[in-house]
Amino acid sequence: MTRSIKVLIADDHSVVRMGLTSLLGTAKNVEIVGEAIDGADAVRKTARLNPDVVIMDLVMPRKDGVAATEEILAANAAVKILILTTFGTSDDIARALRAGAAGAIMKSATNRELLAAVQAVAAGKRVVSDEVEGILANDPPIPDLSQRQHEILESISRGLTNKDIATQLDISLESVKSHIKIILEKLGAASRTEAASIAQRKHLLAH
Repeated sequence: MTRSIKVLIADDHSVVRMGLTSLLGTAKNVEIVGEAIDGADAVRKTARLNPDVVIMDLVMPRKDGVAATEEILAANAAVKILILTTFGTSDDIARALRAGAAGAIMKSATNRELLAAVQAVAAGKRVVSDEVEGILANDPPIPDLSQRQHEILESISRGLTNKDIATQLDISLESVKSHIKIILEKLGAASRTEAASIAQRKHLLAH
């Protein structure tokens, strides 16, 4: 007899957890071993329950889905993480996949698609839905910015001039200009204003 796929559901909305538990609970080869209310809870319960698959929401309090994915896989690379999200920028999804998530699908997926995705990642396959592929294609993820570039982007978004930024960060004006040029290239922005707008939309700012 084939062993059931042990699944942990991580989502901060109880109605979502209930719905997924009800849906997957009807599948003959799936066993729901637990629920987690946020990323930190998902990390703890994965270590304790040792599921085959963790269905992971991206946006959760205390620890988001990307951070939880990184921590879980650092401790146990055999666990398969399936990202399930209603929204999120391409950057969030791309970060989760880079962190080692085995798949990503939208919460709008049909019951059949969800079950098929769980079974596929449990079997070692990579699953990225057409909707997620579309998000990644239409809104390409931003290349990683260095810590200094993040600091300068924050300053740009607050309306600081190049001279203000140089003084605040105790670096030369030429260094600020060089960093800004690289930032604009990475963001695909034509101006400081557009860079600030992209940073806001892509959740690149600390506040």
